[in-house]
Amino acid sequence: MKIYSYRDLSQQKIEEICSRQIADDQLVETRVKDIIATVKNEGDNALKAFASQFDKVKLEQLYIGKEELDTLAKAIPQPVKNAIDVAYQNIYKFHQAQLKTEAKIETMPGVNCWREARPIERVGLYIPGGTAVLPSTFLMLGIPAKIAGCHEIIVCSPPQNDGKVNTYLAYVAMRLGIEKIYLAGGAQAVAAMAYGTASIPKVSKIFGPGNRYVTEAKKQLQNLVAIDMPAGPSEVLVIADETANSSFVAADLLAQAEHGPDSQAILVSTSKDLINATLIAIEQQLADLPRRDIATQAIANSYAVLAETLEEAMAFSNAYAPEHLILATENFEALIPLIVNAGSVFLGNLTPESAGDYASGTNHTLPTSGFAKAFSGVSVDTFLKKITFQHLSQQGLANIGQTVESLAEAEGLQAHKNAVTIRLEKIKNP
Repeated sequence: MKIYSYRDLSQQKIEEICSRQIADDQLVETRVKDIIATVKNEGDNALKAFASQFDKVKLEQLYIGKEELDTLAKAIPQPVKNAIDVAYQNIYKFHQAQLKTEAKIETMPGVNCWREARPIERVGLYIPGGTAVLPSTFLMLGIPAKIAGCHEIIVCSPPQNDGKVNTYLAYVAMRLGIEKIYLAGGAQAVAAMAYGTASIPKVSKIFGPGNRYVTEAKKQLQNLVAIDMPAGPSEVLVIADETANSSFVAADLLAQAEHGPDSQAILVSTSKDLINATLIAIEQQLADLPRRDIATQAIANSYAVLAETLEEAMAFSNAYAPEHLILATENFEALIPLIVNAGSVFLGNLTPESAGDYASGTNHTLPTSGFAKAFSGVSVDTFLKKITFQHLSQQGLANIGQTVESLAEAEGLQAHKNAVTIRLEKIKNP
């Protein structure tokens, strides 16, 4: 892991090391374009062929129905069942509080304006299932969709070796009341939900993280279907000072690194001793990780930055705009007002990112690749549309009418003016 000194970094160098560009992005773009075109033209047949090619599974049908999901769910180990139940309750409680009714506002006498929320009718959830199956992502997407009141929730996840989904996903489906999981992964699943096939319905918005192929597919299909946010490989940035525990910091960095070889784990510290101790701890902890080969590659592509103050560390973090930001310091309270760009923040030495990934209640579907500068993580709002309403009484039309007429005339839009004028004349001469 390379170590930089913040004071030695030019603005251009900061932008360079904060970039998440990967050398073969063009190759991924071309492959995804071909996959999308194939799904568009061949539908279910393409999905079955891709399942054979990528997942090494021959599928007779492209979904698992309620009866089979219920059977699979019964095989879940009791400790995992209990853990999912606790996570479900916490995530539900946190997201339920996001439902709010907005008040009607009288902008001037007789002119009333307000907003009401409506659920997106049919949404698509992509649940990764490659090197790691993520029931936690199913919870993070399914719960807010359910709370929002989406009428139809389409779920796609890659088939396992046996052509099924695993018991964890089946149990989450049962908890959410979802009766079908479609067996499609990667860019082809995104394309199927965007265009619709004989088996998989077309959706209005697609949600969920995934590998670079999933991300690229969402990007290419944005002109056809809405997406939750741009996203890429997972990432964490840890700000640590001399009050941090190097073993804790190493564990947090590795927790992110084991997601994939293209994940990033960034350490920004005011203590050179802490950086050195963390690097030693990383090597020690790596030896015991089942996914150490993946984590090792990610750590090799990551780096540390030595800052002189926590304010400098925070400035670098805002430039990087991390998906996950951990403030590994006893002085985290003073840094909170300085946070401008971050997907989700973990405060203090006893708050690992893993808590938010699984069960604290916040959502773990977050903007990556610097998009935390402009996007929020998934919430109930992500599954809602906000519709504005307005009502003018006779008094309201009289009060606002001249203003609208003058602005319409200034813009040269006579019909706009007439829509008000004809009403005002009717009021005067009923």
